[in-house]
Amino acid sequence: MIGLVLCILLLSFIFQAATILVLEYRRPAHATAWLFILFLFPVVGFILYYFLATEFRRSRKARRRGSLDQRRRAKLLKMSNNLLSPDQLPATEFSSRTRLFRALLKRGELPISARNRSEIYNNGMDTYEAMLKAIRGAQSHIHLSSYIVRDDGVGREFQQALILKAQQGVKVRLLYDGIGSIKLKDSYIRILQEGGVECACFFPLRPSFLKKRMNYRNHRKIIVVDGLVGFVGGINLGDEYIGKHPRLGYWRDSHLKLEGDSVYWLQEVFLKDWAMATSDKPDDPAFFPDHNCKYDEPVQIVPAGPNRKGDAVHDSVFAMVTSAKERVWITTPYFIPSASIAMALHDAAISGVDVRILIPFVPDTWLVHFASLSYVEEMMRSGVRVWQYKKGFVHAKTLVMDKVVAVVGSANMDLRSFYSNFEINAHLFDPAAISHVEEDFMQDMKDSEEINLQKFLKRPRSQKVREALARILSPLL
Repeated sequence: MIGLVLCILLLSFIFQAATILVLEYRRPAHATAWLFILFLFPVVGFILYYFLATEFRRSRKARRRGSLDQRRRAKLLKMSNNLLSPDQLPATEFSSRTRLFRALLKRGELPISARNRSEIYNNGMDTYEAMLKAIRGAQSHIHLSSYIVRDDGVGREFQQALILKAQQGVKVRLLYDGIGSIKLKDSYIRILQEGGVECACFFPLRPSFLKKRMNYRNHRKIIVVDGLVGFVGGINLGDEYIGKHPRLGYWRDSHLKLEGDSVYWLQEVFLKDWAMATSDKPDDPAFFPDHNCKYDEPVQIVPAGPNRKGDAVHDSVFAMVTSAKERVWITTPYFIPSASIAMALHDAAISGVDVRILIPFVPDTWLVHFASLSYVEEMMRSGVRVWQYKKGFVHAKTLVMDKVVAVVGSANMDLRSFYSNFEINAHLFDPAAISHVEEDFMQDMKDSEEINLQKFLKRPRSQKVREALARILSPLL
């Protein structure tokens, strides 16, 4: 009898393992992670896999929701002045980067628009001041999407600002993520709704678990005011972003204010997300007004998510790294690269490209931090230089490639941002904007300490074990 029971259990385990292998054959790292969990927690691990690991993009409904409204897209393409060749970009050396230009257009899905003005912020205080100024000046509508919304000092200041504008007749919509804002109190939302603000939760926790969507998160941070001013980057709504986290202290982040054609595409992304969360498809000519932006900065908005056909953020980063001739400077709080990007960084470094990666010294999440450290040794052996930020916590997500392009956005350099999250980045091509991101990076290096390979190799065995275990689980983090 005991032998029969053991035989049934063994066959059950083999069935579960085989199912994971068959379904995850395209993603070996995910298969390894889930097999490890299944080995530790038989049956329970398989149940978790069933509810958490199903690819959202496999459903026709997801792909349909992810595609842009073709009529609206055609209208926006006519309204914005789009660049059609690398010769039109400010950097003269881009004229010889036809392959990179085409890759960014193809992988990024949206065009490189020409009539824009950008302003880059490197801390929460200045970012919030600019956001609130734009919100308080709104005349038509305010669309705000944030992964995290907190019921704290910053959260309540935005709450009151949004309510005030709603009471003045401005149409206000707030979209927040069900997992990122899991600690947000119902009373906070109720006060907003009673004040006239429309609120929507993107993939709420309980329904998402039953619909097998809990693994997918809207990590975007978007504000669009009157269709004329937009914000995008790494900053959510919470006190920690102005340095009030009791453990992390000073919070270094990057955020972007945009005016011009690029705001149309921020608006388009918000409206698609709102429709996905609510099934409501608001349509108003005021969402896409004519603008009088007299600046000529080229900007490309790059949305990515599991409801789209490709992996726009991942593929754009890969294209930049493989096209680099002089330098690739990356700032990210979480460094868990895909195999292809890790190889691209390796090849760039050994070919003489100045590859630098800046990560936190004190992390906000220890498991992800150990997973990040597991890649440091192999990166440095290839010639990649790695710094750890010591002034506080660095949460910025930026990349500088040569003097050609800079990236500011919501996407981390990790597998979750590449494949599972709904993300949005901005590609900047103006020399002044690129120099600004570069200068911020150089200042961050002054506030950091470079990791010495020889010292790193002598780290305790216990840390190496933690790194190894975290790396196995890294595709799921």
